[in-house]
Amino acid sequence: MKINSRLVYSLAIAVLLSSASATESFSQVVKVDSTSNWKKAFRAGLNLNQAAFSSNWKAGGVNSFGFNALLNFKANYKKDKASWDNEIDLLYGMVNNGGQGYRKTVDRIFLDTKYGHATSRDWDLFVAANMVSQFAQGYKYVKDAAGVEQGLLVSDAFAPTFITATVGAEYHPTDYFKVRFSPLAPRVTILGKNDGRYAAVDSIKPYGVEVGHSTRFEWYAFQMLAEFNKDIAKNINLKWRYVMFANYQTLEAKKVDHRVDLNLVAKVNKYINVSIGGIFLYDYDQDASAQYSQALSLGVLYTFQNFEEKK
Repeated sequence: MKINSRLVYSLAIAVLLSSASATESFSQVVKVDSTSNWKKAFRAGLNLNQAAFSSNWKAGGVNSFGFNALLNFKANYKKDKASWDNEIDLLYGMVNNGGQGYRKTVDRIFLDTKYGHATSRDWDLFVAANMVSQFAQGYKYVKDAAGVEQGLLVSDAFAPTFITATVGAEYHPTDYFKVRFSPLAPRVTILGKNDGRYAAVDSIKPYGVEVGHSTRFEWYAFQMLAEFNKDIAKNINLKWRYVMFANYQTLEAKKVDHRVDLNLVAKVNKYINVSIGGIFLYDYDQDASAQYSQALSLGVLYTFQNFEEKK
């Protein structure tokens, strides 16, 4: 598998620089600004894993090195009945196992913006847009007739990219939980260089985009998005996001998309945290079966926000 080394180094350096701004402490920094209508929160983390064995190590093993990097930024504005919420959520990880080279373990780009108008304490009417994509190429690994492992391309940088515009109502009974209902949610799927090279996904319509075309529009659709982000115990944070997407024109149970992103972070001390995360995905245009990924890591985490969490 060929990996763009510049991308690997750039991602690692970006998170290292973010973490370096917190050299005095990687614990949560809270600087309350009660005069601002903006609530801002920033999180950056770098998790490393490594293993090495001597050539005569009889228990067996493979030398390896890997990392997971995350960055999350929220900027939410509220004044009277108007609100504007924005989020950037990035995650990337790789591992280099001896003899195999670098292989991607996690890869996520999630961007979201929403303008809302309150109709009651717990309900808003809103218009919003979000984007889901990835940073780098993805491969499916199979063995050929000679038993040699081959990497088959299944995705690329920003391919696929899903952009969804939504109109609807949001229920937010607390600061840490919300759910959006969008009866109008047109979506475009963008798949660059769709010339047949994604045949390992589908030789005719990978990700629902016909070969020879770069976009697919789904104009009449429904989307539901639910999100939970809360410290469930001292030094333990749970965050999950669930997205359901249904195209009215192809509406049947097996063609409704579901995606769950989950991350649990436990702070060991002010420098170290342990995190476990996973993604569950069902998208009939990608695969007839559900997909999932999981990662456990140990590393450093820095967070900053200008408001106090409600207990």
